[in-house]
Amino acid sequence: MNVFNRRRLFIWALGVGSASMAQAQTWPNKPVRLVVGFPAGSSPDLSARLLAEPMSKALGQPVIVDNKVGAGGNIAADAVAKATDGHTLGLMINGNMTIAGLLNPKLSYDPLKDLAPVSLIGTAPLVLTVPADAPGTDAAQWLAQMRSSGAQANYGSPGIGTVGHLGMELLKARTGIAPVHVPYPGNPQVITALLGGQIQAALLPPALAAAQARNGKLRILGSTSSGRSILTPDLPSLSEAGVKDFQLEIWNAVAAPASMPAAQVSRLSAIISEIVRSSEIRAKIFQQGWQAVGSAPEGLKNRIAADTQALGRIIKDQNIQP
Repeated sequence: MNVFNRRRLFIWALGVGSASMAQAQTWPNKPVRLVVGFPAGSSPDLSARLLAEPMSKALGQPVIVDNKVGAGGNIAADAVAKATDGHTLGLMINGNMTIAGLLNPKLSYDPLKDLAPVSLIGTAPLVLTVPADAPGTDAAQWLAQMRSSGAQANYGSPGIGTVGHLGMELLKARTGIAPVHVPYPGNPQVITALLGGQIQAALLPPALAAAQARNGKLRILGSTSSGRSILTPDLPSLSEAGVKDFQLEIWNAVAAPASMPAAQVSRLSAIISEIVRSSEIRAKIFQQGWQAVGSAPEGLKNRIAADTQALGRIIKDQNIQP
């Protein structure tokens, strides 16, 4: 390529880049839809509504939360993946962006190809929760009792393939316990089953379990974080109780259709990260039971890759079927 042609190519590339940036700055030109796959009042819904107002101010357009409930959030994720209006985003959980594709190869969308990571919002460990009258005074004693009881015990989760399900299967593999899985429509029903004695354990979000633990109806034995979590600073991790190679977190994030221009994704990520990291929103996210993050698209992409590998191994090793 001669000097003249190289110069023309450089000028063309510069023009394309400038046009892309200009488009990102003028976007959005109509209301933005933030799709949530869970009902009003759910944890993802609360996170979406917490972000909506400051995002509206930063973008200069209303951000409208749209609840599309069903299939564990996958109906909403599919709607985001296939959106072509340029103004649709999704507030999603890690199940929609990792586990769904691992469990169901015929899923209507491909989480890795059809969704563009925007920003990781918050993370949280799960906590091993048992009835108040469960045997033992700590996780190690409870695990010893569970090993002796074998399949006579049950554990609950909010559905096959959820993090609560996969986490308990990983705990079984790491410790030799053998409780039988009982799936429920959601965590509220899991808590009811714990209180009623139908199940003997569950991995629950800290904020949900804490309310019942404070009134003495349930006990929390340990968290799935690698060490002490700032969300549960007084609670030992299961790793501290001797469970090796055990770390698991739930998270939520904002994603866009893969068709969204990179410059718009980058601008969105910067805006959302700044919102999430602000002291006011960070405190509110903490109150909702999350440790605020706020990441670049690459940070969320790396988290998806790590979870896909780790959770995929659990699904394969434990032969978990949808």
